[in-house]
Amino acid sequence: MNVGSGNFRVLNLGEMAFNHLDTRCLYILLLCTAFGSTSSSNAEIKVNPPQEFEIVDPGYLGYLCLQWQPPLSLDNFKECTVEYVLKYRNIGNENWKTIITRNLHYKDGFDLNKGVEAKIHTLLPVQCTNGSEVQSAWSEAIYWISPQGNLETKIQDMDCVYYNWQYLFCSWKPGMDVHFDTNYNLFYWYEGLEHALQCADYVMVNGKNIGCRFPYLKSSDYKDFYICVNGSSESQSIRSSYFIFQLQNKVKPLPPNFLSLTVKNSEEINLRWSMPEGPIPANCLIYEIEFTEDDTTWVTTAVENEVYITRTANESQQLCFLVRSKVNIYCADDGIWSEWSDKQCWKGEILKETLVFLLMPFACISLFILLVTCLLLYKQKAFKKMIFHTKKEVFSHQETHC
Repeated sequence: MNVGSGNFRVLNLGEMAFNHLDTRCLYILLLCTAFGSTSSSNAEIKVNPPQEFEIVDPGYLGYLCLQWQPPLSLDNFKECTVEYVLKYRNIGNENWKTIITRNLHYKDGFDLNKGVEAKIHTLLPVQCTNGSEVQSAWSEAIYWISPQGNLETKIQDMDCVYYNWQYLFCSWKPGMDVHFDTNYNLFYWYEGLEHALQCADYVMVNGKNIGCRFPYLKSSDYKDFYICVNGSSESQSIRSSYFIFQLQNKVKPLPPNFLSLTVKNSEEINLRWSMPEGPIPANCLIYEIEFTEDDTTWVTTAVENEVYITRTANESQQLCFLVRSKVNIYCADDGIWSEWSDKQCWKGEILKETLVFLLMPFACISLFILLVTCLLLYKQKAFKKMIFHTKKEVFSHQETHC
């Protein structure tokens, strides 16, 4: 249909729908072409895995170095910062530790009682690959100390205690299946030492090493502490044992001392004690208090060296408490409770009866001494009187004679 002098064509509904559909198809085609070209571009970008990937043992009893070299054919990515995704774990563990790094090595501690496995691949960031990360295939490595001797020849019941955050002592029992000539040696290392050291002060029973007293361990807190206990025997091979821990998690404080118990009024009781002697800061300690009122006992905790407790009965005849200490969660992941302190008690009417019982003999002795003194004074007075009377008679006799 013509309107006025212009040529306009009026479309029916079918033609309009067809044209709209045609435009949508064009848009979809353009989008597919764009994504297709991007995918094709990314599909053409490839990168090789790192070279010479290996796990190196420098002799630090479990502190290992994972190292590698850059991948081949990185000439096309000179302007890119290549990254590496490293995964590792002890064989048998469920979870992998994952590290993303730009370095060519990484160090960490492992339990050498088990094998170690690791894998790594190269990662190209999005700015180098038109908006999508590209990674290489995995490169893998395994490290395992070949076990010697039967499992039963390993030491048993290894126990390490860091007494009062000052002195480390470790003890163990011999393996179950060892000959009489078997003896064990302990080696240790932590970051800061140039090499692993052997124990210089063994605890011995019947000529056999069953423990080690360590020297002062400078700058050893909050670091992994590595121990290896191996053995020797002329008739059999002995399996080595490896241990990793941090010293602050093995601290056993001294028990608190100078306990005092004060009954403030008919209900409130004040318990106080002195914090343990030594280098442990006051804010690193938590206390456990065992309180007994007559025949009832309960336990409570405190972060200060003082606590107030409410009496359950005003007629309580005996109140006692004792306390022990431990490093709290703000200074260590774990710790060992100290020994219990000496018991401190308060006794009500029993205390009065005790005082009376103690004062009665003293009063009797004092009274006896007083009576004896009076008797002696009385006899002395009578004796003096007798002497005076005798002298008077003699004097009178002499005057009569004259």
